[in-house]
Amino acid sequence: MVRTTPPDNTTPPDGKPRSSPTRARTGAALLGPAFVAAIAYVDPGNVATNVAAGAQYGYLLVWVILAANLMAFLVQYLSAKFSLVTGQSLPEALRTRLPRGSRIAYWAQAELVAMATDLAEVLGGAIALNLLFDLPLILGGTITGVVSLGLLAVQNRFGQRPFERAIAGMLLVIAIGFVAGLFVEPPSLAGTLGGTVPRFSGTQSVLLAAGMLGATVMPHAVYLHSSLARDRHGVQGGSRLTRLLRANKYDVGLAMLIAGTVNLAMVLLAASALRGIDTGESLSGAHAAVSGNLGAVVGLLFAVGLLVSGLSSTAVGCYAGAVVMDGLLRRRIPLLARRVITLAPGLLVLAAGLDPTRALVISQVVLSFGIPFALVPLVVLTARRDVMGSHVSRPAVTVLATATAAAVVALNAALIVLTLTDAA
Repeated sequence: MVRTTPPDNTTPPDGKPRSSPTRARTGAALLGPAFVAAIAYVDPGNVATNVAAGAQYGYLLVWVILAANLMAFLVQYLSAKFSLVTGQSLPEALRTRLPRGSRIAYWAQAELVAMATDLAEVLGGAIALNLLFDLPLILGGTITGVVSLGLLAVQNRFGQRPFERAIAGMLLVIAIGFVAGLFVEPPSLAGTLGGTVPRFSGTQSVLLAAGMLGATVMPHAVYLHSSLARDRHGVQGGSRLTRLLRANKYDVGLAMLIAGTVNLAMVLLAASALRGIDTGESLSGAHAAVSGNLGAVVGLLFAVGLLVSGLSSTAVGCYAGAVVMDGLLRRRIPLLARRVITLAPGLLVLAAGLDPTRALVISQVVLSFGIPFALVPLVVLTARRDVMGSHVSRPAVTVLATATAAAVVALNAALIVLTLTDAA
């Protein structure tokens, strides 16, 4: 039976005590945590798949992006809501409810997933630097790691708000980089609307849709968002908590709208300008297709968007790993040490000369294993009245969350099987 414990009052991974605001702020001042989590939805792993979907099938899979964004909104909203109501991040809540051996095993899988996520981000940043400046991939990966360390140092030195602002600014740059091409080659309105009707065209389109939907929810974004929302607002109650929960909807809604727009733009851009072109489902292939068909300027903006995506998402992923370790084990390691540890797999892949695209695929398979461990506890805990009190999820929300978790887990399981079968 799941035990219920009082809110945990440990400090966040930066080592600074959480604030407990004396009054609940309103408006734009409450926005921010969800924008950090949103970076997970526009990371380099999404780019090649979205571009390949549009290039191969036109507007056919537009509905997948829309469905994925709705799923993302629900999951991230529940993640932040849980922490605001209970005063605990999801990893902290699991620590108080799991025996020691299970905590360690849970932490091990979460760290493995964090490293797999970081691998994809580092590879994306390295490829972007290679496209922009013709830098060797190993040097590009190192630069990506160093810059992400600088971003983490901002959070460690100046606190959460400046870090949120920096990430939000980078999210804007990513949006510009991937949306700009639509002004050069506007998509078909009729085609876009037609793509909102769920349907497929052959086995490959099903596989691509599974990839797009299956990568919707990143485990580290769930863990991190629950910590960021709590650390930003402290522990509140009564009418202040009600106002925070209302503001949380706007924070998550706006952040997911931006992330969803970026992903939709990738599909529409490929559908309108790259139809029938084989991108090889690789980042370099996507960039080459964009540059060749829409011009050097759009190609440059695309590469810049990819670079900023890699830089920001690897910083966010590393921070999420610190949140998980602190929440589950009450242990912290120095920022530089954590950055080196999580950066190592990506640099080893690049140094060994392995195919970056193949490495990206494998990293997504590893990441898939961690999704049930994040989603299932979140859905279960937010549906428990003894945990959430009067803010427990309504039955309809629980049904939707359960369906979302089941769909994402099933799709990722299918991707694992298909990838392993293909490798064999």
